Amino acid sequence: MGIGELDREAHVPEATGTVGAPRTLAEALRARGDDGLIALLRARPDLLNPVPNDLTQLATRAGTRGSVVRALERLDRFALQTAEALAVASDPAPYPVLLALLTGDEGDPVIEAALPGAVALLREQALVWGEDDRLRLVRTARELLAPSAQHPSPTGLGPTVAEATAGMSPGRVQEIIAAAGLTATHDPVSAVAALTELFTDRTRMGELLDTAAPEALTVLDRLVWGPPYGEVTANPAPPVRWLRDRGLLLPVSPRTMVLPREVALHLRGGRAHRAPEPLAPDPAVLREYRPQVVDSAAAGQAHAALATVEELLKSWDQGGPQVLRAGGLAVRDLKRTAAALDVTEETAAFWLELAYGAGLLASDGAADERYAPTPAYDDWLDLPPAERWARLVTPWLSATRTPGLIGDQDAKGRTLAALGPDLDRAAAPEVRHRVLELLATLPPGSAAEPETLFARLRWERPLRGTAPAGPPRPTTGGTGAPGVGAPGGSGAPAAHDTADGARPGPQAPTDLRSRLARWTLAEAELLGLTGRGALSGPARALLNLPLAEAAAPADHGGGVELEVAAARAATLLAPLLPEAVDHVLLQADLTAVAPGPLRRPLADALAVLADVESKGGATVYRFTPGSVRRALDSGQTASDLHAFLTAHSRTPVPQPLAYLIDDVARRHGHLKVGAASAYLRCDDDTVLGEILADRRSTALGLRRLAPTVLAAQTDPASLLAGLRSMGYAPAAESAEGDVLITRADAYRTAARTAPVPVPDGPPAPDTTLLGAAVKAIRAGDRAATAVRKEPAAATAAGGLPRTSAAETLATVQAAAMTGSAVWIGYVNADGAASQRVIAPVRVEGGFVTGYDHTADEVRTYPLHRITGVAELADDQV
Repeated sequence: MGIGELDREAHVPEATGTVGAPRTLAEALRARGDDGLIALLRARPDLLNPVPNDLTQLATRAGTRGSVVRALERLDRFALQTAEALAVASDPAPYPVLLALLTGDEGDPVIEAALPGAVALLREQALVWGEDDRLRLVRTARELLAPSAQHPSPTGLGPTVAEATAGMSPGRVQEIIAAAGLTATHDPVSAVAALTELFTDRTRMGELLDTAAPEALTVLDRLVWGPPYGEVTANPAPPVRWLRDRGLLLPVSPRTMVLPREVALHLRGGRAHRAPEPLAPDPAVLREYRPQVVDSAAAGQAHAALATVEELLKSWDQGGPQVLRAGGLAVRDLKRTAAALDVTEETAAFWLELAYGAGLLASDGAADERYAPTPAYDDWLDLPPAERWARLVTPWLSATRTPGLIGDQDAKGRTLAALGPDLDRAAAPEVRHRVLELLATLPPGSAAEPETLFARLRWERPLRGTAPAGPPRPTTGGTGAPGVGAPGGSGAPAAHDTADGARPGPQAPTDLRSRLARWTLAEAELLGLTGRGALSGPARALLNLPLAEAAAPADHGGGVELEVAAARAATLLAPLLPEAVDHVLLQADLTAVAPGPLRRPLADALAVLADVESKGGATVYRFTPGSVRRALDSGQTASDLHAFLTAHSRTPVPQPLAYLIDDVARRHGHLKVGAASAYLRCDDDTVLGEILADRRSTALGLRRLAPTVLAAQTDPASLLAGLRSMGYAPAAESAEGDVLITRADAYRTAARTAPVPVPDGPPAPDTTLLGAAVKAIRAGDRAATAVRKEPAAATAAGGLPRTSAAETLATVQAAAMTGSAVWIGYVNADGAASQRVIAPVRVEGGFVTGYDHTADEVRTYPLHRITGVAELADDQV
């Protein structure tokens, strides 16, 4: 749409008071109260950036293509169907015509009851304006929704008779009306009008179709619900020729025919849509459980989620995998992570993205960039379990990063990687909230049938998150009607009727909202927001929804901050989580059984001393020479380990375990590795001799420097690893000869902030901003529409007043003395021009100070920046 067209739609006549129905969208907005304008700006916040100067500018902006597209994407299915029906109706359309297009000849009380609400919604969002006898769809919305060969309408209707015959020769039009039994006319315009009148007259149209052969009616049946285009051969069959001769099919190209809109509406019984959907489908209940069972299952999942995230980040304590050059995690590293966690790659990607979104995991930013836990991870570990859970689910609710996309390809054919770029989808937070809210509408303890949940989401936002279907599959003539096939280049495949009369729909487009909903259900179950598919009590508190039982906090109400809601959810979850224990059960087979989750200091110490062998309700740890050596490397002694096990075991320390600790401790540090490139020293020269004689030491490049010292051609870390693989227990030492102590949690990234969600359009304005914006728009509109006296100097239509400097000074001085208001043109320091209504109170020093009715405040303006001034009419400000 060009600027001129927008101006015509939003044009404001010079007179401020309009009598009767509004003639423009700007007039319709001017007739609204402040509450109506606030409702418009709240529903379409993009109109606020920047705040419009007046209502004319607001109307113009509301008709721009980008803003209208965003508004249409947020309509529910019935409101969108209402707009689509208006797009195929005459402009303007009376309310009864719109109702007939939606209900058809037979009527529908459900649609009749729902239509006023849909029209009111379209009016509120400035997509429709005018009184009920003259409903007008905004021009841009009509262009987007009206049927065309390039952009088929969801209604399946084609062009009108007038549109389809545009450019047709007058002689051909006269032949059509003669074949249809109409009287010849003197011009093509009246001929087209006569043909249109015939097709909209139900009685005469019925009589005409009664004379058609059954094969001709079959052709119409194939096209009636769309697409309305069909391809014909150079020599069409007699039924097609009969339809073409009478204008029931009109040519749009040498080999393509179209079913006129009026004919299709007659065959449909007046309905624009095959299946209007005035009511939102309700999610169906799949299974029902007791709320206590749901909460218990959800709590078990929440506990497992905490353990999984902790296990993942502990495995990367010394630095995780490298960051790809393009960003993200390599596929092989994702596979290793999934194997370590014993989950699928999709689930492993979710845990990675969850930790990343919570700020617990990031890249270290080094030259050889790797992933590692952040300092926030250590703070997170110190929190109680329920609060740790809240720290995970809170950012998940608002995160726009979408793990389900990992493995898909972007627009350039590149595979999307875990922790990589291009995973943000702005619709994700809204879909997550909506899915959980829909689960909350079911009876407590009820799990939803997923397909009904997805159907509800598609009804609420039919245009949101969808992509157009792929190219049409061509069909051939003769697959149900003689001589009519798929349209050549019409942009949509021909319709095919099945045996029961129902036409199968087109190939399903990629529905991002349904995919997001599926991922939300799976992720909510992994996080413990749902248990067995039903919403849990803590999840209801997190969403600030009424709880299933009377255990809800007494002060529960709407509008609380997310942090407050998360604290309430954590309070409800805490009693359901298993209580941490401070002991283990040592067994003779060098294992220890933790009968529950261990308290933090015990869990950290035992993770160094033993390896996890199995997880579940009870975790099994296994002691090995390597794990004991790891504890000794961290600075502990054999006596420290004996004392630790004695203090935290409910069973005596088994003799095999005590022998293992003493044996590893006796050999630990017997060899000393330092940096030469590396050296190896030992007080027992026979041990060094054994190492030199061992073939496995060849790769280390060892040679004897002294009876108790060997030099190596490799670095100390590699020398340590090589000797340990040979069964020795060497210790690293510093340049001063002191034993170096290594800590398992030594490596952390620098402080990192969690990724910021990508906004889904402009932020929702608050009440204060909306009130101030409406006040400013009203003030600017009063200034723009104020009736002025004829200025002394000529003023361009719609432009700023132009007066000389002397006339400007004299006029504002007179206004200051009389206390009257004047209309001025003003150009600021940036060169932006505007018009204002001011009441001058002081004129001195080249400046005029007065009350600015446009800005609703006292301001001072330099006189040299005022382009001109004009007095207002006596009945104005």
